[in-house]
Formats: sequence, C-alpha cells, structure tokens
Amino acid sequence: MGGKSLRLGFLTLAVLLLAAASEGAEPPPSCEAVRKVFQLRRLGPLGGVPEFPRAGVDLQVCTSKNPTCCTKKMEEKYQTAAKQDIQQVLQTSSATLKFLISHNAAAFQEMFEMLIRLAENYTSTLFCNAYGNMAAEATVPVQEFFTDVGLFLFGTDVSTEEFVNRFFDTLFPVVYNHVLNPGPTDISLEYGECLRVARRDIRPFGNIPEKAIEQMGRALLPSRTFLQALNLGIEVINTTDHLHFSKDCSRALLRMQYCPHCQGLTLSKPCMGYCLNIIRGCLADVAEVDLHWRGYIQSLEELSRAMSGAYNIEHVLLNFHSLVNDALVQAQINRPELSERVHKMCGPPVRKPKEFPGCSFDQNKDNQVLKMFSRDSEETLTNRRKEFISHLRLYRAFYGGLADQLCGNELAAADGLLCWNGEDVVRSYTHRVVGSGIKAQSANPEVKVKGTDPVISQIIDKLKHVIQLLQGKSFPKYDKWDLQQTGSGGGVDEQISGDCDDEDGCGGSGSGEFKRVLKITDSGMPDKTNLSDVKQIHQTNDGSTLDTTGAGCTAMADYMTFMLISLVIPFLSLW
Repeated sequence: MGGKSLRLGFLTLAVLLLAAASEGAEPPPSCEAVRKVFQLRRLGPLGGVPEFPRAGVDLQVCTSKNPTCCTKKMEEKYQTAAKQDIQQVLQTSSATLKFLISHNAAAFQEMFEMLIRLAENYTSTLFCNAYGNMAAEATVPVQEFFTDVGLFLFGTDVSTEEFVNRFFDTLFPVVYNHVLNPGPTDISLEYGECLRVARRDIRPFGNIPEKAIEQMGRALLPSRTFLQALNLGIEVINTTDHLHFSKDCSRALLRMQYCPHCQGLTLSKPCMGYCLNIIRGCLADVAEVDLHWRGYIQSLEELSRAMSGAYNIEHVLLNFHSLVNDALVQAQINRPELSERVHKMCGPPVRKPKEFPGCSFDQNKDNQVLKMFSRDSEETLTNRRKEFISHLRLYRAFYGGLADQLCGNELAAADGLLCWNGEDVVRSYTHRVVGSGIKAQSANPEVKVKGTDPVISQIIDKLKHVIQLLQGKSFPKYDKWDLQQTGSGGGVDEQISGDCDDEDGCGGSGSGEFKRVLKITDSGMPDKTNLSDVKQIHQTNDGSTLDTTGAGCTAMADYMTFMLISLVIPFLSLW
C-alpha cells in the first residue's frame, strides 16, 4: 500500500514538472529586433516602440490578427520612411545617367566658350596682322559679334541674321575709311553712320554677309539645340527622381517594406512578383516616358551625326576670320564701283582729324588656355559627341525597365528564398503580375492607379517638343546641305559642301575663286608671322591670278604709302 502511494506521488510530480517545462519553452515574443532597426534608421523616439507585441487595433495599413510590434505613430513614421526609401533608390538608379548628361552638358558648354574665344582671337589676329591700320577700330565689332554668338548659342533669343548683319554694317565704315577711301583724315561720325545704314544697299562685301548668315545659322542652331536637349535630359531625370506618390501607392510601399517589421520580420524582402506589381503601379506614369525617352536619345544621335562637315560649329567659327578676309578682298576688288554707290547714297566723304591707334590685341594672351583647340587635337567636339552618344545609347530603355531594375537590383528577394507577399512570409507570390504603363495597371492587385500625373505629362510634352527640334523640324537637314551662292558686282562664287576640308579651306569655281591658305602652329593659333598669308588668290577671266594678300601688322602711320602699296601689289602679283 505504501509503495503504491509513493509511485502515485512521483507520477503527479512528473506531470507538474512537465507542465512547467512546457510553459517555459515558448516565452512571449519580444520586439527587440524591431526596436533596434527603428533606432538604427532614426525613424523616431525609441520610447514609442513597444517592448512586447500588442494588439494593433489602431493600425490602418499593417493590420494583423496576431499581436504586433507597431503603433499608429510608428506606422506613420514607416510611411514616411517608405517613400524616402523609394526616392533614394530612384536617385541611385539614375545617378550614373544623370552624371553622364550633366557632366557632358557642362563640358560642351565650356568647349563652346573656348571655341568662341579662339575664333575671336583668330579674327582679331587677322586684323592685326593683315589689316593693322584698321585693327583698333575693328576691335569693338569683333567683340560684339562673338558676344552675340555666345548669347545665341547658350539660349538667348537673338537672331543670327541680325547680329551677322550688324557686324558687317559696323565694319563697313571702318573698311571704307582705311581701305576703300583712305586719306590723311578720318571720315566723320555722321558720314560713318550713313555708311553703316547704307551697307545692305551698297553691298560692298558681295554675298559674303549672306553666306555668313547661312553658315552661322546652320552651325549654331544645332549646337544650341543640342545643349538645350541635354539640359532637358537633366530636367527629366530630376523630375522622375522626385515623384509625388499617390496615397494608394504610399500605402502599398509601406505594406511592402515595413509592415513585415510589425510582425518582427525585419530581414524579410518582398517577393519579386509582389514588388513588380507595386513598383510598376507606383511608376506607371514614369513608364509612359519610355517611348519619348527613346525618341529623345535617337534624335540626339541623329543630330550629332549631322553636326559635321562644312557646317559643323568648329569649321564655321574657326574659319570666320577667313570669311571676313574674303569680304575685305571683295570690297577692294570692287572699289571703283563701290565709290560711286557711296557717293550716290552718302555724298562725298566728310572728314575729321585722324587718330593713329596701334594694334592693341594681345595675340599670346590665351594661347596656353586655347591649345586644346589645335586643329590636330584628338579632343574635338565631334569626338566628344560620338563618345557621349555611344554611352547615352545604353540608357535608351532606362524608363521602360526602371521598375524591373529597382526590384531586381535593390528591393526584392532573390529567387528561391522565402519572401514577403504583403501578408506573410511565403515561398512564392501567387497573384498575377501586370505589365508596365498606365493601361496595364487596371488589373494590378496591389495598387490602384487613377489618372495621369500632370508633372509627368508636362515633362513628356517637353520631350516631344525637343524631339521636334532635334529632328530638324525648325531647321533644314544638315546632312543634306549643299549651298551655292553667286555674288554680285564682280562676284565671288563659292560652293560649300560636306566634303570641304577644314584645313584646305573651301574653294569653288566661277569668275572669281578664292583659295584659303592658313598655317596653324602647334598651339592651334594662326602663325602671327604669316596670317597675312591667308591668301586671297583672285582668278580673273583670262585665267591669271591676283594676290590680294593684306600687309603686315604695322602702325600704318603713312597713309599715302598704304595707298601706293594697294595700287602696286596687284600688278606685282600677276602670275
């Protein structure tokens, strides 16, 4: 009897111990991991995070039947963090593209600025070396002209026709005073104003001003449009980097990224299909940019190819001084006829005491800075454009595949791993995965997309507009240019085509042909000892030639000597 009682007592004790052991094996879960992540992310005061799970009756998005580690205030903090996270991921994904465009936009602008300075130096050197007697008075027209070139190139609303005409209008009184009708005294300001106003009727420079207008317009406008397009590319990226997400999208992002934390699942990542549905829904408007972004890059590429040949900006600007020389020679050739026209329109010259300013242009001032623009330099605008376009071409599908890129590279769990489906951790996402774009979102099980974001619509309209500009809707096709203009009054015929060589110059045929010969030094600047050898070889009707090269850079104090030289040189230069 006593043995049975002892065995019963041991059995009762064992049951009690087993029950106690069972209760100790499943202690209440803790929110410690959630608190650590919340503190690490600096989402708010740690005091607001529960130490142990609680009922989440006040939660609006991260609802669950089980106890939760989240409060309503935590949910609000998570909501803000979710939007910030996706903005950061967007900016990270576009950072390389944005740098590519912004870096090249700045580089092209700097190169254009340097190119303008170099072209201005060439033109000033021409006057100093070959037409030294008028170099000082030509300084202001030259400076104003290249200032206008820069203003137009960088977006100011000025007319190429207007500033080219203004240059030749202002230059004519100087040429008349020193080349066509030089004397011991200068023409008066009033008489010079008459000549300036009458220049377009007198046409002392033949068709050279019209040719300059044509060349400048066709060379500068594509480069201007190219710069504007790059700046718009930066604006597009900035816009899509800072999207305004809808309320439904914000809630979906919260559910995808932070609702797992409420259940203590701080390391879980969303399933790929689940992530694609949410990101494609949130970026539905951005996906609509894809078609226009592709067209933008293609149009940039086409324009870049067209910006070559005789009308590329390097060729036109760096040969402008030679065109000016053509104009001055044209005026000298037609001197008798021009004198008659001037007398008819402005009367006999009214003169004032002469001043003798020397050539003040410092030909060596920018030589070191401008070496990069040597004709033999490998770092040319054309090469830079080609390199830029080759890199930009890799981003043609950037916006079409943006959601896939974000989920695949940053947000979603890798294949084969457990993942979050919006409610629980599972092995795979079972809902339908929709495509990209607004129309596809009607079947999206995770995000409701309503209407179109007006900001994205505006940026699409800008892309459409710049594509029209890039495709030449506002100017001719540059790869098909072939310009031939005939001069008047003794005329200078010159044909310019894409086969024109930068260094050989552009020669034509007809009653008057001019061949340009320009020696370029290692620094890329015209040799100041031979810029007067920018020869203008005039071919007469009988086949002989007249070398009308200007004199050297001298003070030209004795104007009678200059007149004598002007008369004698053509006869000495008969070939």
